[in-house]
Amino acid sequence: MLSVTFLTLRARWATFVGSFVALSLGVALIAVMGLALASSLDAPERRPERFAAAPVVVQGRDTVRVATPHGVRSARLARPNPVPARTLAALRRLGTVTEDRSFAVRAKGAPADLVGHPWPTAAFAPYRLDAGRAPETAGEVVISGDWAAVGAELRTGSGTVTVVGTVRGLGFENAVFYTAERAARLAPDSTQLVVAADASAVLGAVAGTPGVGVLTGPARRLADADPDRDREALVAMNAMFGTAGGISGFVSVFVVASTFAFAVAQRRREFGLLRTTGATPGQLRRTVLAEALAVGVLASATGCVLGAYAAPRLARRVVQDGLAPDWFSIGEHLWPYHVAFWSGLSVALCGAVAASWRAGRTAPTQALRDASVDNESMTRGRWLLGGALLLTALLTLVLTLVSAPGDLLHRKTYIARPMLLITAVALLTPLLVRPLCRTLAWLPARLPGAYGVVVGENATAAVRRTAAVAAPVLVTVALAGSLLGATATLREADAAQLRARTRADFVVSPAGGAGFDRATVERLRAVPGAEVSATSSSAVYVLEDGVALVRSEARAAVPGPLAATVRLPVTAGRVAGLDDDSIIVNEEWARHTVGERVSVWLGDGTRTSLRIAAVMSAGTGDNGVYVTPANAPRAPVDRIDVKVASGARPALVQRELAKALAASGGQVRTKSQWLRASRRGSDATTRTGLLLVLGIALLYTGVSLANTLVMSASDRVREQAALRLAGATTGQVLRLVAAEALLVVAVGGVLGLLATVLDLLGMRAALALLSVGGPLVVPWAAVGSATGACAILAVVSAVLPAALSLRRGVVALAGVRE
Repeated sequence: MLSVTFLTLRARWATFVGSFVALSLGVALIAVMGLALASSLDAPERRPERFAAAPVVVQGRDTVRVATPHGVRSARLARPNPVPARTLAALRRLGTVTEDRSFAVRAKGAPADLVGHPWPTAAFAPYRLDAGRAPETAGEVVISGDWAAVGAELRTGSGTVTVVGTVRGLGFENAVFYTAERAARLAPDSTQLVVAADASAVLGAVAGTPGVGVLTGPARRLADADPDRDREALVAMNAMFGTAGGISGFVSVFVVASTFAFAVAQRRREFGLLRTTGATPGQLRRTVLAEALAVGVLASATGCVLGAYAAPRLARRVVQDGLAPDWFSIGEHLWPYHVAFWSGLSVALCGAVAASWRAGRTAPTQALRDASVDNESMTRGRWLLGGALLLTALLTLVLTLVSAPGDLLHRKTYIARPMLLITAVALLTPLLVRPLCRTLAWLPARLPGAYGVVVGENATAAVRRTAAVAAPVLVTVALAGSLLGATATLREADAAQLRARTRADFVVSPAGGAGFDRATVERLRAVPGAEVSATSSSAVYVLEDGVALVRSEARAAVPGPLAATVRLPVTAGRVAGLDDDSIIVNEEWARHTVGERVSVWLGDGTRTSLRIAAVMSAGTGDNGVYVTPANAPRAPVDRIDVKVASGARPALVQRELAKALAASGGQVRTKSQWLRASRRGSDATTRTGLLLVLGIALLYTGVSLANTLVMSASDRVREQAALRLAGATTGQVLRLVAAEALLVVAVGGVLGLLATVLDLLGMRAALALLSVGGPLVVPWAAVGSATGACAILAVVSAVLPAALSLRRGVVALAGVRE
């Protein structure tokens, strides 16, 4: 049978082009993903940046460590501790001590990520003056980079300052340097410092001080801002590539299975002739699998070559887009090519298994068949597998809604879950083709002319061909609708949740990252007609099930003003019950019974036991916890909610609030302005990942559409010849072909929209169970764009082969046999 296999591949090469291209692309993406993962595993550690020239860096306690039966669990503290005064005095006896501070600075015309430091710390990067001089007064600064010149004035939230010097930027931050005294007023807490002394002497001075760390050599990088950002960026990048690889594998199997199934249906007379000449069903099955093996080997080898070419270029692109560290590059690794090659081969064989069994069931009488109507488009296997997948999708959805509805809101879940539903609907597509075609063709069939009738009858007569063309459209539309619809629905749910919780008429935000000082808070509280709730951001850590140390974002507030300005989604207990010995938790906590005591670690690492005063619904996962200011040590006020008292004039209160901020800076927003500013958007990695997934889906759709329509073109030559002999012009035949392609795309688009709505209804049900409002968002623009792109691809792929065949003449066409 091998000779038959190779002869078939040579004679019917166009039939296998789609599978070859789909597999090559899938293998290439798997190779790229594997190379990126392998290169990230042997990534170098980032070198020290801000303290590259510092002799010794001493850090206050910045990590909470908890011993468990399974080892020590640790987490970075929301509010790192300063070096204790006694230890600081001992260090000063060893040598010069330079205190470091970092705080956000907002200035008109400045970079958005501007960060302030004391000028004495500039020498440790080291920064060197390019122009001007060092700052000497509170109103003078030095900047890094060339975004402002010496002599320029910057309007910051804490007042107007003059640029008296510039230093060359080092690439890891946009800095503005103040005098040490001014920086200390803007950011009172210093959690790390540089000591000009011998490291062993410094270690001796801090011995016995719990949590204080001494950093030298490469470990000084831990004193930089976000020292784990490289690892986090690589994890996010690998997750993005992993998702794209999973989608690629899913669609590859889909395209290969569809191609081989359609090819077997086309070749039923050929297989029937082989059966009449003595071929057994097993030989036919092995023939189809051998064809798949040959295509798989060639496509996998080609994909590995493409992956080796594309991986370095993609690595440079993700670095340019800020999705990977600037040092990231693709190294030399062998195992990703093995994984990609054998995965491609496995996908090819898996996709052809069902088709090979169908080929083996071909009866010898099929050699006499000449009808073009599909009578058995829904096979028993398709019924069983499609029904089982649909039942599984619905059952898992119901079980998740009952047990943990919040799981449906996680990114991994709403990206992976639609695949099961999409596959089920695609398998059941032949069952839905006839009613959908008749419905969509009902109006065109009643218009003057025969186009509508002929188009509808052609599509319903060739159910297998219609389903094969509609299926990739379904996948593309469903992926675009489900993924983009899920993110849009979650954004609207977040906005609705925030809107429902906000009772304040105004929200006041600080100008910098250090928050409001006590004097500013008191001035705001003194504004007539304003009820002020000053809150701070911190964190609380709890050991769940004795294994995981879980961090919950916390806000510290006084209960009375908090209840007046914020509407918490309390399901048990009372907000008024919050005091210095209690905490308000959410339902995601393992222990959330009102009155129960829980052992927690506060934002500065202090361990304490708090009574649960109230329990909030979990919402979309951002509800966090609430404590009083006593349980949020050194957390500055970073948000002030203001409720206008009954009888007071909102405009007058707003002006008085602005006056109270004149000395320290800040911004007063109305409720609607603050809600718009707080609206959550997709991060760059998520956005890029979704676009990559949808791009892959659209590319595969183009390959599948072109392949299926080109494969079916030879079957329709005699049909088109009959139309020409009946008096139809070439233009009319081509318009008929185009109209039928559009009808089939419409069928796929409707089925994709059905899968989208079913998927989003599951998310909407989960949000309802979590007591979160907001609409179900169908991304009509994305669905329409995906359908339109599929329509263009389908029309071009259908019309071009038809136009080429019609050039041969009616007599020649009429004599063509299968």
